[in-house]
Amino acid sequence: MATVAVILAQGFEEIEALTVVDVLRRANISCDMVGFEEHVTGSHGIQVKADRIFDGDLSDYDLVVLPGGMPGSAHLRDNPALISEIKAFDQAGKKIAAICAAPIALHQAGVLKDKHFTCYDGVQEQITDGIYQKQTVVVDGNLTTSRGPSTALAFAYELVEQLGGDAESLRDGMLYRDVFGNQQ
Repeated sequence: MATVAVILAQGFEEIEALTVVDVLRRANISCDMVGFEEHVTGSHGIQVKADRIFDGDLSDYDLVVLPGGMPGSAHLRDNPALISEIKAFDQAGKKIAAICAAPIALHQAGVLKDKHFTCYDGVQEQITDGIYQKQTVVVDGNLTTSRGPSTALAFAYELVEQLGGDAESLRDGMLYRDVFGNQQ
């Protein structure tokens, strides 16, 4: 079974992190909230207790997910151990996902070179490599990116599909199609 680490830094975007965790767990995909600290407070004051504390090693995971938010995304970008792990994931062809402002961490790790990506409006101006596309979710090889809080469900369903889960049943059961139709 696939294993996922959702990385939580102080100031993370709660909707983006917790939506991904919720949807992956509904799909019976093993998902840990890995915090830079045991208790991490999001950008809107919601405190979350991490499942484990980041110790610099994510090698047991198949996918690493970086939620956005500020200053959470900057904390992700500025953590050398995390940037090293992102580079290792990319070199191994393992899956990496980022939403909202978190692609700045992918840029810091050098994994966006010649890759298509999306992010929160305006954040692309901080990214000097990669090919920006204003789309809900962009997948390019082992990288998956998305735009922001309102795209978190589409992002999560895409990750479920990539990991072999039944995203279609989840979309139906969570009434996603009733609201958004067949949009991604």
